[in-house]
Amino acid sequence: MKPEPKLKLALFDLDHTLLPLDSDQSWGEFTLQLGWVEEATFRARNNAFYADYNAGCLDIHEYVRFATRSMRERSKDEAQAAHRQFMEQVIQPAIKPAALDLVAHHRALGETLVMVTATNEFVTGPIAQAFGMDVLLAVELQRDDQGHFTGDIAGVPTLREGKVTRVSQWLAQQGLDWADVQATFYSDSTNDLPLLEKVQTPVVTNPAPALRQIAQERAWRILDLFENP
Repeated sequence: MKPEPKLKLALFDLDHTLLPLDSDQSWGEFTLQLGWVEEATFRARNNAFYADYNAGCLDIHEYVRFATRSMRERSKDEAQAAHRQFMEQVIQPAIKPAALDLVAHHRALGETLVMVTATNEFVTGPIAQAFGMDVLLAVELQRDDQGHFTGDIAGVPTLREGKVTRVSQWLAQQGLDWADVQATFYSDSTNDLPLLEKVQTPVVTNPAPALRQIAQERAWRILDLFENP
């Protein structure tokens, strides 16, 4: 008889999975509205990076340096105040009841809720709190001796196979490995195939056509979370 898992996990991607938008790209657009960046060059580069992500070829180190530059040029207080405004104006209106209900379902089952996102910790920290996550595994930002972000990534970025690595590292910190857990993972993106293939229960959520086709071929569950907004 197979032993009971020591830990049951509900893993969630964020952008276009729990949110019907890309929080990283939206933060960039928000800084543009604040006048922190130059529209002529910023929007084109921001959109190009987003296209690279969708194509599975994003240079995340280059992107993080780009995406955090305007925030790094402000004081910590100014950046945090802007993020509170971003949460109120952009993120909170995008948090749909269907997404909250999904998270609540797994919470009621007693599962540990983990957000695993390729967006950086500054953008996603308050969002993870809004969803009531137990754990956030995001792109961690390197800090200097004064605690200021440098623009570099600390550790393994949570992108593609890096998501598997980061979850593995977190499990090891709990004294566990994959054999000890029962895991469900929700994602919309082919970038997340490594983690979808790792868990026992992959749930393809609001998928792009390429991932929908893969899910159909593999008989994975498909969840269209926002089809009835």
